[in-house]
Order: sequence, then C-alpha cells, then structure tokens
Amino acid sequence: MDFTKAIEIADHIWWVGMYLSNDPFQCHPYFIENGEDSVLIDPGSMLEFDAVVRKIESISSMQHIRYIILHHQDPDLAASVPAMEKLIDRKDLQIITHSRMVPLVKHYLIESDYYEIDKHDHALECGALSLRFVTTPYCHSPGAFVTYEPHTKTLFSGDIFGGIEESWEFYAKEDYFQKARQFHAEYIPSRDIFNYALSKIEMLDLEMIAPQHGSIIRKPQIPRLIEQMKTLECGLYIEKEYRDELLYTIEALKEKDRALEASMKALKEKEEFLFQKAKMADMGEMIGNIAHQWRQPLAINNTLLSILKEKSQMEMLSTEELQEKLEEMEHNIHYMSKTIDDFMRFYHPEKRKTVFSVSDMVEHALTIVHPILKKADIGFSFTPQEDVYVKGYMNEYTQVVVALLTNAKDVLLERQIPQAHIDISLHQEENEISLCIRDNAGGIPDVYIQRIFDPYFTTKHKSMGTGLGLYIAKMIIEKNMDGRLRAENRDEGAAFIITLERVDVTH
Repeated sequence: MDFTKAIEIADHIWWVGMYLSNDPFQCHPYFIENGEDSVLIDPGSMLEFDAVVRKIESISSMQHIRYIILHHQDPDLAASVPAMEKLIDRKDLQIITHSRMVPLVKHYLIESDYYEIDKHDHALECGALSLRFVTTPYCHSPGAFVTYEPHTKTLFSGDIFGGIEESWEFYAKEDYFQKARQFHAEYIPSRDIFNYALSKIEMLDLEMIAPQHGSIIRKPQIPRLIEQMKTLECGLYIEKEYRDELLYTIEALKEKDRALEASMKALKEKEEFLFQKAKMADMGEMIGNIAHQWRQPLAINNTLLSILKEKSQMEMLSTEELQEKLEEMEHNIHYMSKTIDDFMRFYHPEKRKTVFSVSDMVEHALTIVHPILKKADIGFSFTPQEDVYVKGYMNEYTQVVVALLTNAKDVLLERQIPQAHIDISLHQEENEISLCIRDNAGGIPDVYIQRIFDPYFTTKHKSMGTGLGLYIAKMIIEKNMDGRLRAENRDEGAAFIITLERVDVTH
C-alpha cells in the first residue's frame, strides 16, 4: 500500500494522513469529497501539514473544503487549522466542534466561524451529505464526540479505538485490542465513562471505524473489539487504591439496596393493608346503602303478600288482581337483584387493564350512590360524552368516583349547605381525559389542602371517616393507572380532577 498517496477507504472518503516511520503515534486526517462542500476531519499538526495538503489537492482542491471537524482540542489534531484556513480562503468555512471546546481551540488563533454540534441537533445536512454527531463526554475531553456518516456507515471516532503501535498497520488485525489497550488505559478517565460512550457507539450500524490514531477497523472486527474494550481497566481503575475503595462502595450500595428492598416490601404490605381497610369501610357504607335500597321494596312486597293472603282466605281474590300483584312483586325483586349486581360489580377484583368508557363508569357510580344522595337531598348533574375512552381498571376507577362523590356528600351534610349540589363534568385536553367532581361546600381550608391525600388524615369526626378514602383514591389513579388525581378550590367549593391518557376507539 502506497502511503505517499491518498487512500480511498469508502465511497468518497479518503485517508489523507502521513506515515511517520518508527513513530508509534500515527495521526490520521480524513477527507470527505462532497464537491464545494467537502469536509476535512481532524487535520492534524504541522508535522503532517504538507502531506495532507498535497493529498487533498490530488483528490479535489483545498478551496472546496467548507467544514473542518475537530473531535477534540489537542495539538496533534487541531494545530494545523490556522495554516489550513489560509489555503482554503473561504469566508463560509466553519469549524465543526462542541461548544465546550470552542473556548480552547480558539487559542490556536482560528478565525473561522464555529458550527457547534450541540446547537444544531447533533447533525449536519449539506446536499447529499448527511453527518450525525454522537457525544462521548470525557473520552478524553468534556466536549469529545464522534462523527457517523450513514451512507457508507463509517464512524470517525477521534481518540476512541485509537492505538499506539510500534509496527503500524493500515487496517486492524485480530490482535488490534492489544495495540489499543495501552492508549485507552492512559487516556480514558474511567471504565464507566468509556462504557457509556461504547454503549452509544454500538447502537450504530457500522461498516468501518476510522480513528485518529492506530489502524482502521473493518466490520468483522468491530463487535468483538467493542466487547473487549468494555472490560478494559483504564484511568482511575488502574490505581489499586481507587479500585479497593470502589469495591467497598459497591458492596455498601448493595447492602443499602437489600435494606431498601426489604423496606419496600413492608411498605407494599402496609399499602395493601390500608387498601383493604378502606375497602372494608366502603363495604360497610355500601351494605348500609343496599339495606336502605331494599327496605322499601321489601316492605311493599310484604304488604302485597298480606293483601293476597287475606283476600284469598276471604275468596275475594280475582285472577286479574293476583296477576297484577305478582308482577309488582316481581318488579321489586328485580330491582333488589340489580342492586346486588351493582354491588358485586363494584367490588369484583380486576387483574388486567381494559379500555372503557368514562361516561359509562360515572353513570354506574351514580347508580350506586344515587339513593344516599337522594336521601341527603343533594342534587347532582352530569352530561355524558360519547367516544371518551381510557385504559385502566374499570372497577377501581368506579371505586374512586364513588369515593369522591361520597366525600363530597359528607362535607355538604357536615356543613349543612342549602341547595347542596355536586357537578360532574368531562373535559378533553389534547391527549388526556379529565373528570372533574365539584361541590358547593365552600372549599378546602388552605391549611389542609396539601395534606388531604395523606393516609389517616381527615377533617371529619372519627365516627364518619378513616382518613383513607382520598389516599387510596390517589394511589389507584396514580400508581395503578399512571394517571393524576389532584384537588383545588374553585368559586363555590372543592374540585377533584382525575386525569388519564385518552384512548382512541374505532367502532
């Protein structure tokens, strides 16, 4: 291979470096031929200046260079830029680098404008040429990055994958890791920093890696080389004291993780206990509600049976009256059966999330609480909306709505609000559905509003509440259904808003 000439390593991509005899620290500038918008990558120091210029002129022209990429600020990479600027002689010449490096490379007396990658979405589009810039901080400078050319799938990697070689080879062979080991061990600060950069690089579709030092790496060697690099002890890891301290820290963190895991398990058990306690409290109120709903139809059926029995004994019962009374009794029994169905549906546990209509669940909740609202002489309003769907646990959502309606009922009764009323409304906001339950009880005192979702916090008399209803409601919506439950004061009273992500349903 003739190193006195430019070498095309990929389509329109050339090595334009200089082979330095008996020098293990070879430096490699690269040139992307792109007409009058060509790119020079890591031009090098003044040692290679004449050779680099001569090789570029053999391919194109120095005046065709519009961009110079500087992957870091060291002199072996950037020192020749001012001399390059004079030959290029273009007012639109730009130096592509990271903003963290501009304060350093300007000391070379560079006069061109800077194209700061972090201010241009880490990309460059110039005609048919497309480049992506991947940051690799502290490998080995704060603003270090690598450049990816997706057409040929070539990575210009700067210092990463570089090697110090006594017997230099243009293309890397199977033993290249041994030649790259020393360079990375001495120039990369730590294995954590290096592995972070490698994790970003291995996500790229690579055919070739062209580093600033060492040898060019072709596709067959890339995966194995990356895996070898991940295990490399470098920077601080070379120091035994640091490694011993690190091992101690890791073990201490593991011990804390074990303790945290145990405490989280206890917390989960506590939450489940609280959930069940709140459930039992709700069930007690619901059983009372069912008893209230059953009392009237049972009394009516008992009366009808007495009438039928008495008329039958007196032989005054006609077939038509018997049929009429039996149908009325059947209607009452059907009503009582539906009440039980509502109760069972409300407390039936669900194991998977489903898509459901918010309006349907609100109407179901209103069916459950309507008798107690009617008994308390509390009015309510709700206008259903079609095509308003969310994904979650239907019964738990209904439980939350029932809890919020019951909470509003209790406050309205406690404060003896005249013309007590609960307003229920649905709102669509971008990709979210919000259900607002608002009363006219005067609002939540400022001293309490930050605490109302805390467990066991209640402003009610101990005979009226456990302080778990709102806590459980918030846990259901936010922990189980990835939504939000918040409270705020509005004109006439408090508003509780349940927000979940909207789901589009095609009929």
